[in-house]
Amino acid sequence: MCSNPFVKTVLAAVVFAAASTGCETIASADPNALWDIVHLDCVPAAQNTGKTGLCANVNLTQHYALLKDRNGVAQHLLIPTERVTGIESPLLLGPAAPNYWADAWTARSFVEASLKKPLPDNLLGLEVNSKYRRSQEQLHIHIDCMHADASAELESHRSDPPGQWTWDTIGGSRYRIMRVTGPAFDVDPFDIVARDRAGSDQMGMQTILVTGAGPTAANDGWLILNSGTDVTGGSGSAEPLLDHACAVAHR
Repeated sequence: MCSNPFVKTVLAAVVFAAASTGCETIASADPNALWDIVHLDCVPAAQNTGKTGLCANVNLTQHYALLKDRNGVAQHLLIPTERVTGIESPLLLGPAAPNYWADAWTARSFVEASLKKPLPDNLLGLEVNSKYRRSQEQLHIHIDCMHADASAELESHRSDPPGQWTWDTIGGSRYRIMRVTGPAFDVDPFDIVARDRAGSDQMGMQTILVTGAGPTAANDGWLILNSGTDVTGGSGSAEPLLDHACAVAHR
């Protein structure tokens, strides 16, 4: 799969680290670890053998791979198969850009397979960290359970007028929240946030989370949460609203 001895050595180190700790936890040692796993292992495996290597899935047509993170019982990461550094990348914007959020919502099936049960849509969360609160220099969308308390706090937004921002404090941090309606999740939160957070500098400060506005998002809609290091009381990471232990799945 990798004939270059140097590539083999690099990949062996990445694989050892991934097997020893959470896939994102290794970032303190190598901020390119996720990219190396996808680029050096998963994509070549899919191209050459039809298998997925270290990844749970590789979709060459849609340009993403899914990796089960060892941090959590069910957490998966959606990672582009092209080099995309993070939320600040212009490659994420525009009509020709892949909608990785829609792909991540569909990929919830891998989280549910790990849990061996379906999740109501308002107990599933997708999240991207800001440039200043991430550990990897490759875009990755966290797909995991929501904290029950965060879902309960968001219940009041279940009937918000669609397409409008509303400010609220969730989990101790300030977020603006927009409900979007279905029946399918076909909007791109990167584009929505970039409307008034234009440019790589501003986008780099942002964090985004998506969850169902209610148990059935096709009926209730979806909530897009956005905060940033440029917001008073805000945050560059919405990841604390996710529960990597998935306590909501064991009620």
